[in-house]
Amino acid sequence: MAEDPDTGMNSLQNYQLSPNQYFILEVREGEEGNKYAELVLQKPLDRERGQTLHLELLALDGGEPRKTGTAQIWVNVTDANDNAPVFTQEVYKVSLKENTPVGSSLLQVAASDSDEGSNAYVTYSFGNIAETALQKFKLDPQYGIITIKEMLDFEETENPVPEDSSPGTVVALISVKDRDSGENGKCDCHLQSDFPFKIVPTSKNYYKLLTESALDREKTPHYNLTITATDKGTPPLSTHKTISLQISDINDNSPTFEESSYNLFVPENNPSGASLYTVRAADPDLDRNSRITYSILTSNIKDLPLSSYVSINSETGTIYAQRSFDYEQFREFCIQVKAQDGGSPALSSNVTVWVFVVDQNDNSPRILYPSKGDDGSSLLEMVPNSAESGYLVTKVVAVDADSGHNAWLSFHLLQATEPALFSIGSHTGEIRTSRVFLEKDAVRHRLVILIKDNGTPSLSATVTVNLVFAENFQEALPEMSNQSTELDHQSELQFYLVLALALISFLFLLTLTLAVMMKVRQSGNPKFLPCIGPDYFPPNNGMFPPNYEEGTLPYSYQLCLSSESRKNKLNFLTPTVQILENVSCNKSSEPSSCSVDNNNSNVENNDQIHYSIPEETDKGSMVGNVAKDLGLDAKDLSGRGIQLVSRGRSEYFALNYKNGHLYTTKRIDREEICGWREKCNLNAEVIVGDSMKVYGVEVEILDINDHAPTFQSEILMVNISEHTALGSRFPLYEAQDPDLGNNSVQGYKLSNGSHFSLVLETSVKGKQHAKLVLERPLDREELASHNLVLTAFDGGHPAKTGTTQVHVVVLDANDNAPIFSQHIYEVSCREDIPIGTTVIRLKATDLDEGINKQMKFSFHKIAAETSQLFHLDSNSGEITLVGNVDFEETPFHEMEVQVQDGGGLLDRATLMVFITDVNDNAPELAITSVINSVPEDSPAGTSVALLNVQDKDSAENAEVTCTVPDNLPFLLTKSYDNYYSLVTSRTLDREQVAAYNITVTAADSGTPPLSSSTIISLKILDTNDNPPSFLEKVYTFYISENNPRGASIFSLKADDPDWGENSRITYSVVEEDNKDSQLSSALSINSETGTVYALHPFDYEEFQQISFLVKAQDGGSPPLSSSVSVTLFILDQNDNTPEILYPSVPNDGSTGVELAPHSSEPGYLVTKVVAVDADSGQNGWLSYQLLKATEPGLFTIGLHTGEIRTARFFLDKDALKQSLVVLVKDNGQPPLSASVTVTVVLADSISESLSDISSISAPIDPQSDLTFYLVVAVAFVSCLFFTFLLVLVAIRLHRWRTSQLCDSGDINFTGVPVSQFVGIDGVQAFLHSYCHDFSLTTDSRKSNFGFPKGISSNTLPSQQPCEMKDPFLVAENNSSHGDSATTQPYNVFLSRKDSLVFMMNRYMWYSYTRAVVPHAVCGAIVALPERIKWAPSDKNICLPWCISSSLRCSAMEVK
Repeated sequence: MAEDPDTGMNSLQNYQLSPNQYFILEVREGEEGNKYAELVLQKPLDRERGQTLHLELLALDGGEPRKTGTAQIWVNVTDANDNAPVFTQEVYKVSLKENTPVGSSLLQVAASDSDEGSNAYVTYSFGNIAETALQKFKLDPQYGIITIKEMLDFEETENPVPEDSSPGTVVALISVKDRDSGENGKCDCHLQSDFPFKIVPTSKNYYKLLTESALDREKTPHYNLTITATDKGTPPLSTHKTISLQISDINDNSPTFEESSYNLFVPENNPSGASLYTVRAADPDLDRNSRITYSILTSNIKDLPLSSYVSINSETGTIYAQRSFDYEQFREFCIQVKAQDGGSPALSSNVTVWVFVVDQNDNSPRILYPSKGDDGSSLLEMVPNSAESGYLVTKVVAVDADSGHNAWLSFHLLQATEPALFSIGSHTGEIRTSRVFLEKDAVRHRLVILIKDNGTPSLSATVTVNLVFAENFQEALPEMSNQSTELDHQSELQFYLVLALALISFLFLLTLTLAVMMKVRQSGNPKFLPCIGPDYFPPNNGMFPPNYEEGTLPYSYQLCLSSESRKNKLNFLTPTVQILENVSCNKSSEPSSCSVDNNNSNVENNDQIHYSIPEETDKGSMVGNVAKDLGLDAKDLSGRGIQLVSRGRSEYFALNYKNGHLYTTKRIDREEICGWREKCNLNAEVIVGDSMKVYGVEVEILDINDHAPTFQSEILMVNISEHTALGSRFPLYEAQDPDLGNNSVQGYKLSNGSHFSLVLETSVKGKQHAKLVLERPLDREELASHNLVLTAFDGGHPAKTGTTQVHVVVLDANDNAPIFSQHIYEVSCREDIPIGTTVIRLKATDLDEGINKQMKFSFHKIAAETSQLFHLDSNSGEITLVGNVDFEETPFHEMEVQVQDGGGLLDRATLMVFITDVNDNAPELAITSVINSVPEDSPAGTSVALLNVQDKDSAENAEVTCTVPDNLPFLLTKSYDNYYSLVTSRTLDREQVAAYNITVTAADSGTPPLSSSTIISLKILDTNDNPPSFLEKVYTFYISENNPRGASIFSLKADDPDWGENSRITYSVVEEDNKDSQLSSALSINSETGTVYALHPFDYEEFQQISFLVKAQDGGSPPLSSSVSVTLFILDQNDNTPEILYPSVPNDGSTGVELAPHSSEPGYLVTKVVAVDADSGQNGWLSYQLLKATEPGLFTIGLHTGEIRTARFFLDKDALKQSLVVLVKDNGQPPLSASVTVTVVLADSISESLSDISSISAPIDPQSDLTFYLVVAVAFVSCLFFTFLLVLVAIRLHRWRTSQLCDSGDINFTGVPVSQFVGIDGVQAFLHSYCHDFSLTTDSRKSNFGFPKGISSNTLPSQQPCEMKDPFLVAENNSSHGDSATTQPYNVFLSRKDSLVFMMNRYMWYSYTRAVVPHAVCGAIVALPERIKWAPSDKNICLPWCISSSLRCSAMEVK
């Protein structure tokens, strides 16, 4: 958003965007009036065409001169995955030999993607592939390289015959052998059934199975051909062989839709994403060729792409709505749906889908007239008092954006002041009087009109029409809306005054009631208010109950606080019960001592100590108690000079001189210290310095299973020949374990192996040795090596193991002979093959290895002449041509080949080489008979010519096929032997093609095929088979009304493609059955030219159109004709002047008068001129002009609305009566106009305007005085309320002043027995106190309340005592202190179950021997129904509410 510090028109006003084809700019206005621009995409972006867009945004202000600011916008188009990967080729073809090695790369497919990033990353995978092919080929998903996974075998591969194979395609080669000789050995092969195949002999006993005619997989996908071979013996013998032949599919059928076109009817306001319809197409092809994908061809609807309206599921063909349709926006659109199969190349077909949006009743009627004023009020219509029944008062004009029956509007009179006085046209909306106006009728009427459409459910709108019965403007003035508006404002004012009066009265009464209740409370304790009386207890019996242990105490307390106290809060603490338990402890008791008995220690004698510990013991582990075992006192070790000495070894032990314990100094490894010795002892000496004694210490290190068995090598290689005898043994590595005894190696075990077992042998020393035993014969070709795992385990707990890999390599023996990949090799060679060409490469395999696998190829059995033609390479097995082969001499060569390995084993195979003929003779085509012309109505199958075809070649090279172009309606049929008939294939049409030059082509089946052709000319004769046709199905013409008589309106033209007399056309006018029979009197037509003339002038207001039929008939025999519908629209001319409806001219000839206030602002609506024009279109468009005015610059009129508004403020110099002449003009050529005079009086009220009105207006009723009385009442009650509040405040201040001057005097504890103060003898307290009255309610949750700090009043005179009625406590000694205190009452409400403990210790100090309370907090308790239990903490009874310093005061616990 741009910023401009200027204001008004000088601030930012508009934005402009540089021209581009993708974005437009929408300028919007914010809540604060600031303008901002939004970039709106109107055309889809394509990153592949452009990755960035540069735009320039221009901001403009409204100043003079205009200033601008610019901003550069760079739009980065991010990539979307909208481009599918595309292969570099649609079809990849590759040929390979069946002996291609496994792992060989077949080919690499490549595809590219125009997207970027992850969207451009392409992975490859097989799509539609047979399971057998998937097992033989592998596709690299990253690089697209196809490699071979398994060996290929041509004989195992089922090679289906493509359905597009041409006739003569070789399907199979059949060999027939009969052991008989002579005639009995001659055989003949034939097919048993009628199939499109044939058997042709080639050479000797070989036959070819050929296709005889075109195949169609969709009709017959599979053939089981039974071939019968019969000899010529007597009787003949035969045998049968069935060949299963599969026809492979090619993509020769395009998808076809179920219907030629679709019509969809979708209701508007449909939900976005709704399913509209599902189109289906079928494809008779197979697999990928029949997999159909659906798409919508790109087009636009109102400058928006079709994809933004509808989408289609590519798999199911379901069409979805992308947005909600609006009938008012567009009513129909067309979709082209494309169905494309998955073949290569892909075939497709299109279908047209028409989507018709069905209108729903979603638009309410919109009222055009009467329109409401700017303030929302309805306009006023004036009706003359003399109006008769049927008088047109006004017309309600409404429209509905819907169509059809949803837009049919009906008008109803919903409410009326006098329902019988007016009626409304149900379909016209015209409001008319139903009867004459009577004197008893109201002058002003209010009509509520309901406009309802015919939809389901129906929608409606209402409008209020105000009518005034008056002959002129002066009579209607009292009923003008201004007066009613003032009355409405007056009514609102009266409502607020009543509300204020009620509120103030309620507050006054509430305050008065509260004051009376407080006064009654202070005056005494009446029976009807027992809760608020000042006497909390009887005056003569105000003491505590005699039993302090249990009694009834009140919730009301009167407190006195010291004036020096700084506490301003009194806490009610919830009592807590603490249960103290005395725990007796013997402080002199020592913790129990523990002694550790070491079972491993043993004192052998007085000089030697023996211990045993396991190896790998942690550092710092205790070995034994040396002091105890030697009988030494542990406390005297350090003083006796004891030391530990090791003999020639590392210091593994240390002695603790404080407690005499021997412990390890490091981790001990038995195998490291003692190796393979069975016993491992460590010795040391303990020397006692003071007694010069030496004690030996021997520590035995016990072995633990801390080592696993290990082998010398992780892998043991064993070589065994595959001819080794069963039971042979092979020694294996021995495992080593440094542990001893049961912790050493105890045994071996071998992993599961089907060929070997394990045997253990024990040596003289008791050691076990493992040997491998051969249990099953070995075959290197089956498995070249065996991997075994040998495991050694010890006897520890848990047992530990060690493993080694035993890799048995099986050595090869020459036990496999080489094997040819085929027993019979068949190969075909053209007779023109050049010398040196490789005929075939023989392939053999030998499972052995080394010299046993080396193979040599050679001929075993071959004819002498054949050996001159072919050469065999002994190493590679490649057979090459070394001589010229001739099909005519020998079409077939047979030989035997052998292969031998280095060990002398061999294999043999048969090689058959077939020589194929070369096509070197073209067919000869001769025309036997022909005709030159044929009628176009000749039936299909009519013979045109007879032809003969000959070819000197043989076999398939001699098989000739005659064809004619597919686009010609002719075909060739074989009549006899090599004779063909040229016949018509369908009905001829001379109008499309009048003559044909037919090219007949004869082609043989050779490779390459040879052909010859001839041309036959044929002329088509005409017949009357086409009726005349008009250029259009429906004609629409226009003519202006008031046309001259006999004028030429239009001309029609029909065409007839026939020839001569059959194409001559005559025209005539035909009347429709439901039309007026007077058409002949209005129109005529020229029968030769088709020109239509008007016989008389037309009038648009009489009728708007004429519909009729024009017939065109040719001159054929019999004649043919056709008709066309013609609609002639009469165009309106501007021949009617505007008619002014309002203001209407009064009967007395005076002009209407309108009222305009002096305070009217510019734009104030004074009145509206309403006019209509009987013409239509632009001739009925009316414009309003202010033709003449008293003050030309004072008023303006809306050009198209007719609204008269003020143009400026009224000035004192302006005339009070303004006369305006309004011109109403239509938009015709030439324009017609009418004028009306409007008189406007400038006045704020009717009384001001009376002097300027020719007749006197009706008097206005005097204003009611209700408002005045309400104001007086509110003021009176308010004054009374405020006076009462001031009096209350004055009384309260007076009492407060009196209380400040009051002296309380001495406080005497009178009226309370001395026995009530047990334990506090001698306590004398002279208090400066605050007196507080408080009461506790039964539902209080409060636990504390505050007190204001006391203010010393020592300066006040003490002669004015405080008046305290029925005091509870009075000081006993008046001479102790001379201070006085003032009192202030406080009311506090607490819960009935609040336990109270008052703790005020700022001015208190306490002693265990005597209770001295210099300043006390005392309370007066009145009886309430609550049980309080007093639990004194010692034998002394404290004063209630007087709390000792040692917290031994009484606690009150509520039951």
